[in-house]
Amino acid sequence: MPDKRTILLADDDIEDVELLQEVILSKEPEVNVHSVSNGKQVMEYLASCTDESLPGLIILDYNMPELTGSEVLSQMSEQPRYKFIPKLILSTSNAYIHMQECIKNGATEYFVKPNSMRELEELTDKMLGLYA
Repeated sequence: MPDKRTILLADDDIEDVELLQEVILSKEPEVNVHSVSNGKQVMEYLASCTDESLPGLIILDYNMPELTGSEVLSQMSEQPRYKFIPKLILSTSNAYIHMQECIKNGATEYFVKPNSMRELEELTDKMLGLYA
């Protein structure tokens, strides 16, 4: 079973990572947020985890270097050990084709990055609710 205390956050925008990490930790202070900046690092991190230490939630940006969020989802879908981990896309892209592609590749939900702190806090509540 994945480790509910760990969240994997993958985004190449360091400000977005810091902001989301801050909001997550304000709501769930005991959670460990492990962040990486590209899709290749996501796959390397997951490969290094034992089944018991896999993250309980994965939040991916759509537009990342090396591998997009959708490509990461596609690779993860080929491995049964990732099946039960909620996988969320959090992206600036609201393109319907990106949303459909990610859901098809195994995303639990696709969220568009909000424009205000209040919206980010509300969205974080929704995301955390999917893994609790």
